[in-house]
Amino acid sequence: MSSQNIYFEDYILGETRGTTGRTITETDIVLHAGQTGDFYPHHMDKEWCASQPFKQRIAHGTLIFAVAVGSTAAAINPAAMSYGYDRLRFVRPVHIGDTITSKVTISEKREHKDPNRGIVVEKLTTTNQRQEIVLACEHLLLVERRATDGNK
Repeated sequence: MSSQNIYFEDYILGETRGTTGRTITETDIVLHAGQTGDFYPHHMDKEWCASQPFKQRIAHGTLIFAVAVGSTAAAINPAAMSYGYDRLRFVRPVHIGDTITSKVTISEKREHKDPNRGIVVEKLTTTNQRQEIVLACEHLLLVERRATDGNK
């Protein structure tokens, strides 16, 4: 794991990075239900789901979000921190046995009220094994600027 400072000025619009695949298991769903208290039948009741249009259990959207975001955090940047997420959408269901992969693209750089920092927007898309988008969001990073005479 890297721990190199990457400053606001270093981010390049359009730059991408991807992740390896992660297969979602029944254990993932059961553990997430226990951690969150979300025991809705959509996630937990195999027989009930079989009688529904989707025919099988659906992974929690928050589980897929956590796995997708976690898989993109391969390197630590001491000059940046998460500032939040915008436009989070669960586009398609993820089922037990589906394998998800994520891609991050630097889509925007914004000013911040603190002149020593800027906002970097990463567009995150997560796809299943059929290359269908299952999750999309924007990750906002609060990133230090390089020190200059006007910004120390």
